[in-house]
Amino acid sequence: MNDQRPSGIFRPGSAGQSGGQALLGIYLNDHLAAATVTAGRSRYLASSCRDPDLAEAVAAVAAQIAEDRRTLLAIMRRLNVPVRRYKVYAGRLGERAGRLKANGSLLRRSPLSTLLELELLQLGTLSAISTWEMLRTLADRDRRLDPHRLDGLLDRSRERLRTLDDLRRRQAGRTFTG
Repeated sequence: MNDQRPSGIFRPGSAGQSGGQALLGIYLNDHLAAATVTAGRSRYLASSCRDPDLAEAVAAVAAQIAEDRRTLLAIMRRLNVPVRRYKVYAGRLGERAGRLKANGSLLRRSPLSTLLELELLQLGTLSAISTWEMLRTLADRDRRLDPHRLDGLLDRSRERLRTLDDLRRRQAGRTFTG
């Protein structure tokens, strides 16, 4: 089959090539920072959760989030987008600082912490969906991107969002009625 798509997102020599590539780099690095936060928080929640069923479900989510982060890094390499390490470090630092937030309980883990962390994972998953959707749009013009792989990432992220919403709803019931 004859692939008519150009080899890059921006045609060589076109006005805006470097500006577009620079903006793509900023965008992907910002989403990498968000993925770093989400991956760290999902691992933390899975290890600190007292409910074994919830911990098991979050561990599966954490594995997917970590895989998505690795996939994003691979895509960035394929697109020749350099990783801005300061953004990754800022994401890690922010995630760890977020563990210190006031949650209404000084000596033990509050159920509110679990609820808020599930909501953070939902936000991170929405960020991933936005990233995969944007890259899927670019895949129509850039053969370095695999549209079928991106479709799969979108489907999995949307399913993860449904799972997280279910977990969040159950945790909200436990938090405010128990």
